[in-house]
Amino acid sequence: MILFMRKLYLLFAALLSLSACNTSKKILYVQNMPFDSLVAVERAAEIKIQPQDQLSIVVTSRDPELSLPFNLPRANVQLGSASVSSASNNGILGYTVDASGNIDFPILGELHVEGLTRKELSVLVKERLVSSGLLKDPVVTVEFMNLYISVLGEVANPGRVTIQKDRITLLEALSQAGDLTIYGKRDGVIVIREDGDDRISYKVDLRDVSLFTSPAYYLQQNDVVYVEPNAVRAGQSTINENNMKSVSMWISIASFLMTLAVLIFK
Repeated sequence: MILFMRKLYLLFAALLSLSACNTSKKILYVQNMPFDSLVAVERAAEIKIQPQDQLSIVVTSRDPELSLPFNLPRANVQLGSASVSSASNNGILGYTVDASGNIDFPILGELHVEGLTRKELSVLVKERLVSSGLLKDPVVTVEFMNLYISVLGEVANPGRVTIQKDRITLLEALSQAGDLTIYGKRDGVIVIREDGDDRISYKVDLRDVSLFTSPAYYLQQNDVVYVEPNAVRAGQSTINENNMKSVSMWISIASFLMTLAVLIFK
C-alpha cells in the first residue's frame, strides 16, 4: 500500500510539473530573445501632429514685450470664490488643429501643421517669425496638451494612458496600465490605429521577439490597445454554470487518475 501511494504521488508530481512548464510558456514575455546580442527594433517614429490635437506654442525672446503678441493669454474663469483654469496646462490656452490640419497663429495667420513633429513645427514658426522681420531671436517651444492611448481588456488598470514624451512603446503603455492580468493572452494583444478615415488593427505576440519589429511596437496618439482574455476568463461568463463545470471536471480528472493508477500499479 505504501509503495502504491508513493507511485501515485510521483505520478501527480510529474503531471503538476508538466502543467507548470506549459503555463510558463503561456505567460513569459519575449521567450526567444537571445541574451547578450543585438535585436532588431522597429524604427522609432516621433509622434506627429494630427487633426483634433491640442498644441501649446510658446514664443520667447530677449525682449518679452516683443514676443508677447505671439502668445495666447493665460485665462482663468472666476466661479464664485473659486478660480478655474481654462486649460489643463496651468491656464495656458492651446491651439486645436482643425480637420484640415491647420491652426490660426497670431499675426502669422493660418499654418498647416498636420504631419509635423514638435521640433518641425517649432522650426517652422521660428523661420516664419524671422523671415517676416517680426522677431530676430525667437525661441519657440511646442508641447502636446491632450495625447493619450486607451488600454482595454485584461490589464490591471484599464483606461487612458497619457503620452508625456515624443514616443511611447507598447510595453511602456501596458506597464502604465499595471501590466496584463494572469487572464490576459500574451499572444492576443491587439492595437487599433486610426489612419485618416480608416482603421488598421495589428495583433502582437508579447511572447515572441517579433514584438520589436511590429508596426505597433511604437504607439501613436489615439491608439487603442486591447488585451484578449484567455480561455479561463472567457469561460467565466456564466459563473454558476462554470463553477459546476469546473467541479465536475476536477472530479472526473481525479477519478480518471485514480483508475489509471490502480490499473498501472496493481
